[in-house]
Amino acid sequence: MAEMFAQDSAFAADYLNDLLQDGDPADLMVALRQIAKARGGVPALAEKAHLNATQLYRTLSPSGNPELRSLTAILAAMGLRLAVQPMPVTA
Repeated sequence: MAEMFAQDSAFAADYLNDLLQDGDPADLMVALRQIAKARGGVPALAEKAHLNATQLYRTLSPSGNPELRSLTAILAAMGLRLAVQPMPVTA
């Protein structure tokens, strides 16, 4: 899966969107870390996102809780972005 994360931004985006639908933030942080590793490592991502590498390791842990600013910087450094979509209406 690491090769797919490294080569295919659409695959990475779909994977993250699936995790967001499930609603488990820990899984999302772990997935972001896996994508970071596949794309050159957390230190390279930190540099590209203009974030502290040590803090980014903590942020991308299962207990990580990034600020919106950090999350958007991380995603942008990965060539991704955050989007808001309406939830399906349930009867």
